[in-house]
This record gives sequence, structure tokens and C-alpha cells, in this order.
Amino acid sequence: MLEAREVTKSFRSGNGTVTAVNGVTMTIADGEFVAIVGRSGSGKTTLMNLLGALERPTNGIIIADGQDITQLSPRELVHYRGRKIGFVFQSYNLVPNLTSTENVMLPMEFIGVGKSERRTRARQLLEQVELTGVKQQRKPGRMSGGEQQRVAIARALANKPSIILADEPAGNLDSQTSSTIIDLLRGLSHSEGTTVIVVTHDATIADQADRMLQLEDGRLLPATQAAGEDVR
Repeated sequence: MLEAREVTKSFRSGNGTVTAVNGVTMTIADGEFVAIVGRSGSGKTTLMNLLGALERPTNGIIIADGQDITQLSPRELVHYRGRKIGFVFQSYNLVPNLTSTENVMLPMEFIGVGKSERRTRARQLLEQVELTGVKQQRKPGRMSGGEQQRVAIARALANKPSIILADEPAGNLDSQTSSTIIDLLRGLSHSEGTTVIVVTHDATIADQADRMLQLEDGRLLPATQAAGEDVR
């Protein structure tokens, strides 16, 4: 499903260069729930941005569904992000003046889905993340953090992506709500065959994944070493 081969990402910093991701090679299967862990500054978010085609690697290739996304044109990248990837962020990133239903409808509008179909699917997705009744008509300011993150997950699913990328999706939530959100994401990977990649510094969340990948100074640690490391 998703493969990175010797992927490196470097940035100019002052008079020098910082390498945020350094020679990462990995393969993630269909329907797998994977946690990418590491300390702050280890390159987790940069790697996620590369997998989601928000940034291009300096070197290396990334293959999704047999296609090298590093060679796509800007227009093709928009299509890839809009149809293949669902993003979930720590800060939710909901549109404040839209209701829950309207927030979930928004990605479908960008790819030309009709209004009636958008609304029906949005309601179904919100029910899938256990937001029903009047909660579907509330705006983000009248919802708890956990409810907002459920809306964000429903929105990420709107265009039936094959991959969900979640960057610290439970970082702003209490432990009980955090566990519920991770259960939702894990359930999606297993029931829908959606590949879910969660970036986290939380060992409790990483332990719930099918597999853990650990970054240190931009490099992917061997599996045996990562299993014995403290990710916090």
C-alpha cells in the first residue's frame, strides 16, 4: 500500500542544513494501524507530511498504490491528497462557523460530490463516530474536544481515503477521551481496511497499534531496538 525508499528531507537553517528525515525505508500494508513515535524534533511530523504529499522529499521515493507520488505534478498532488489521504490533526482544524455536518461535507464539495449525497454521507459518518441528533448541527465552539476530534475523523473519512494520517490526534484530550479516539481509529483500520498512521509521543497510544515505528534524529530505528525504547 505505502512504501518509502531511502527518503530524506533537509531544510536550510541559517548558514547550514538540517536533516529532519534521514534515509527512511519502510512499508505499511493495507488496513494496518501503525504508530510513528519519537521524541520532539525526531522527524515524526515531517515524515507524516512527506507521506501525505504536503512536502516533497529531498531524496528518495514514496510509493502509494504502485504510484511514485514524488513525481506527481502540483495538480496531481492535489488529487492525491483529496482522494487518497484523510488528515486528522491535534488542533482539529474545523471551520468554526460551520456545523459538524457542514464540516464533514466540505471535502466532498472540493471533489464535486452533489449536495444531497454530501449531506447523507456526512450524517452517516458522524453516526459512525457516535455523534447523533443535535450534535450533528452544533458548531465547534459548542462541542467538547473529544467531540470535535470525532468530527475531524468523520471529515477525514469523507472522500473514502485509503490512508488516514493522524498527527497527535489525542494530544489535547484527557486519557479516557484519548483512548476512545484511538479505539475509533483502530476500529476503522480493521473494519474498513483503511491504513491508519498515527504520529505520537504517547507510549500508551503506541502500545495499541499493530506496529510501532520509532524515529531518532530523523532515522528509523531497527524494530528490536524501537521495542525496547522509551518514546516519551
